[in-house]
Amino acid sequence: MESAAPPRSKLPDVGTTIFTVIGQLAAEHQALNLSQGAPNFECDPRLVDAAAAAMRAGHNQYASMPGLASLREAIADKFARLTGARYSAEDEVTVVGSASQGLYAAISALVHPGDEVIYFEPAFDSYAPIVRLQGAVPVAIKLAPDGFRVDWAQVAAAVTARTRMIIVNTPHNPTATIFSADDLQRLAALTRGTDVVILSDEVYEHVVFDGAVHQSMARSPELAARSVIVSSFGKSYHVTGWRVGYCLAPAALMEEIRKVHQFMMFSADTPMQYAFTQMLADPQSYLGLSQFYQKKRDVLANALASSRFELLPSAGAFFMLARFRAFSAESDSEFALRLIRDFKVATIPLSAFYSDGTDHGVIRLSFAKDEATLLEGARRLCSV
Repeated sequence: MESAAPPRSKLPDVGTTIFTVIGQLAAEHQALNLSQGAPNFECDPRLVDAAAAAMRAGHNQYASMPGLASLREAIADKFARLTGARYSAEDEVTVVGSASQGLYAAISALVHPGDEVIYFEPAFDSYAPIVRLQGAVPVAIKLAPDGFRVDWAQVAAAVTARTRMIIVNTPHNPTATIFSADDLQRLAALTRGTDVVILSDEVYEHVVFDGAVHQSMARSPELAARSVIVSSFGKSYHVTGWRVGYCLAPAALMEEIRKVHQFMMFSADTPMQYAFTQMLADPQSYLGLSQFYQKKRDVLANALASSRFELLPSAGAFFMLARFRAFSAESDSEFALRLIRDFKVATIPLSAFYSDGTDHGVIRLSFAKDEATLLEGARRLCSV
């Protein structure tokens, strides 16, 4: 059916995401999928049993708008144990329909037309479009490819009177870097005496390697007072299709976020909220994730040791970057497509995480896969 007139797009330069494109190509060529950050193994059966039990018990109608009180209490208790920060379950914790929805609700609630929002590239692909949809201006700061660390002097130079928000992501997708305690101190000093809000994407909060500690904004009372923290149950419990996440923020910020949340979806899926409440009662259900994924990281890294790729350090999340420029002059997109076609392995070109397509000759690998997939994927990549 033809429309009377083509719509005027709010995002004229945005097409189908690279994740969808690569996923379709991988399926077409029957390639091993080391691209998507979605596990190919089963979740804890207790989680499925708990959700099913909630459904059978009749918990199939709307939950309260901010989320089940029991789940909000469990989230607040977890943060108090891990970070020392005590959030009010009543008005500072909100259960949302995925971290993506939490990011959208926070940005649309707190950012106004003409505001500037600083974020760091390479970046998760939703940040800049969400900012633009508010009539605001995304300000990208590129992380130096020699380590993808934040240059806080560069950030300070980018802050203007119009800066309303800084978006941070630790552990970081796609670079697998993490914030240090010094990063928190520098960010606190940079925003001190301003009305800048920190939006902290912490969906990989429980996936930090080599004995490091996740530096949540909640660990700094000064930053917590101006931060919105967004996280995801899907990442922590291997159920990315269960679209449930949560936000934490001071009450004044959360009041505005809930105004948007109630009109986006009102409440997250009820049976899943009951299931996550039950799982959070066992801290080992999430505290063991670092060891679990570190083993997978090491399996993939060891299996690729004889390849021609230069593997970059992976300090958190379930990704690893690999440089290929030493043996190929192709663009990263061309190279990723050739890996799918000729070697039957799907990866993500790092340029997809830059608004201008910056190409460092790097691809992103996901090790959120079973060991057989990791070993076979590495075997194929070693033949490149």
